[in-house]
Amino acid sequence: MTFPRTLRLVEMSPRDGLQNTPGPVIATGIKTELIDRLAASGLRHIEAASFVSPRWVPQMGDAAEVMAGINRRPGVRYSVLTPNLRGFENALAAGVDEVAVFAAASETFSQKNINCSIAESLERFRPVMTAARAAGIPVRGYVSTVLGCPYEGDIAPEQVAAVARDLTGLGCYEISLGDTIGVGTPAKAKRMLAAVTREVPVERLAAHFHDTYGQALANLYAVLEDGVAVIDSSVAGLGGCPYAKGASGNVATEDVLYMLNGLGIATGVDLNKLVETGVWITEQLNRPNGSKVGQALAGPTRNPERTEASNGQN
Repeated sequence: MTFPRTLRLVEMSPRDGLQNTPGPVIATGIKTELIDRLAASGLRHIEAASFVSPRWVPQMGDAAEVMAGINRRPGVRYSVLTPNLRGFENALAAGVDEVAVFAAASETFSQKNINCSIAESLERFRPVMTAARAAGIPVRGYVSTVLGCPYEGDIAPEQVAAVARDLTGLGCYEISLGDTIGVGTPAKAKRMLAAVTREVPVERLAAHFHDTYGQALANLYAVLEDGVAVIDSSVAGLGGCPYAKGASGNVATEDVLYMLNGLGIATGVDLNKLVETGVWITEQLNRPNGSKVGQALAGPTRNPERTEASNGQN
């Protein structure tokens, strides 16, 4: 069994973690401090915002202000979601390092989520890809519902592979494979990845697994065995899918990092600082901490173990 020696964590909490937060719009200052704290923990790839219409996603209405307010650290890539050309142009004006576009592996989910077919969604991205190429901005692609759809149920791995192939063909440098509603299991994850790697090299793939059924870490372990070396996650498990009843959100970055430390896989991220950030943001949002590791290491009786855990000892 061979695992990658190093791995890149892509932190999703400022965008995917906050975009569906109910209640009042979160203050811009909280968002910028969250991003700064995440960067200070050693994370080098942070999805900071989404340049979408505030009419549809009110929590992301201050994307430009967020990008202007963060303290940019050298070596950190700050990316944003841009579903259309107008969003890309606004993101470019805000000085982003990278943009992302998203498609679904399920036709029904695509229609329900963005009111168009998969093929139509890919066509919408062409102007974004052209503009990004001209501006020298890398584009990351997301494929949602890769392990299941709330409307169609199981999704054929070959369908996931076809969408991943098409996004790569458009010019995406990396494809993030999303278990949007968190229904996957390790065997399903392996079958899906096997199909996708027949179309896209594993070096250009990332895993974005939600934890609705408590399977995210097991699924990540399964695809790590097969060469995936990029993982999307969210501090304190922030986030969730509005189309998945009871969805508990993204897998917690703290939990992923604890597992990676135990496997001897280097990330450059400090677990103690990450735990502190998870505690801080959940206090700001007045919501429970969705990280098991965060809960364990933040407790006063567990503090003596924190240094050992953060050093990846087991």
